[in-house]
Amino acid sequence: MRYRDIGDLKVSAVGLGAMPLSIEGRPDEARALATVHAALDAGVTLLDTADSYHLPGQEPGHNELLLARALAAYGGDTDGVLLATKGGRGRPGDGSWTTTGTPRHLRSAAEASLKRLGVEAIGLYQLHRPDPAVPFEESVGALRDLLDEGKIRLAGLSNVTADQILRARAVLGDRLVSVQNRYSPDVRDSEPELRLCAELGLAFLPWSPLGGISRSSLDGPSRQSTGARHRAFHELARERGVSPQQVCLAWLLSLSPTVVPIPGASRPQTIQDSAGAAELVLTREELARLTPSARAR
Repeated sequence: MRYRDIGDLKVSAVGLGAMPLSIEGRPDEARALATVHAALDAGVTLLDTADSYHLPGQEPGHNELLLARALAAYGGDTDGVLLATKGGRGRPGDGSWTTTGTPRHLRSAAEASLKRLGVEAIGLYQLHRPDPAVPFEESVGALRDLLDEGKIRLAGLSNVTADQILRARAVLGDRLVSVQNRYSPDVRDSEPELRLCAELGLAFLPWSPLGGISRSSLDGPSRQSTGARHRAFHELARERGVSPQQVCLAWLLSLSPTVVPIPGASRPQTIQDSAGAAELVLTREELARLTPSARAR
């Protein structure tokens, strides 16, 4: 496993996005725990969760509690594992995703996550999404206060613009360490944010990084496969004797030394395969074949 930096910490170059273990279509607990353990066995040390990863209106914090149980039941060393969670979103019973970014809510959410994870301080706490009804600096200020109080060790943002990254940096300084936006062969809207993170030395954590290669947990059942539009990934995978998903993650890792993909998984075999991308180094010629494909719309 190769490693990359998030703040002053070293984490595996490929993390685990744990959301599929707790939302609709989730596996039973035995398989969910086996998936997390397989990630740890493969050298994955970044586990990404959120308080809103649960069924609509049911079992708030399910994913955080699941990860806490998985770590407690793991037979190996977990001291190097970074638990990253998020606050500011909700899942009421109607199936929608709400956004609440008031300082009061974020403080309460962080304290609840702290208890569910069973840690002295949350390793990385991220604003899940800016709330348009709340001044952005007020939401970021809540992260600053949580840092000052020692309830979180590192702070990050999710689903933000380049301007918001700079505004958050003005509040948090070098205690802002990461940005988690959607980015994949199929969705490249966060290109400016990826470039800015590379310039500032912030970790960029692409969520749903396999879009266009695999279906995301957030993709509806009617979404058509876009694999044909990214044929080069599949062709190169056959040539290298690996999965298209590994090629996709290796391509993402090549974009910047600050990129740390967090592919989702609900089976042990899936995360084991994804973790292998950390050791897959693509040549300049291979990357040239993939780049036009990745930019296709």
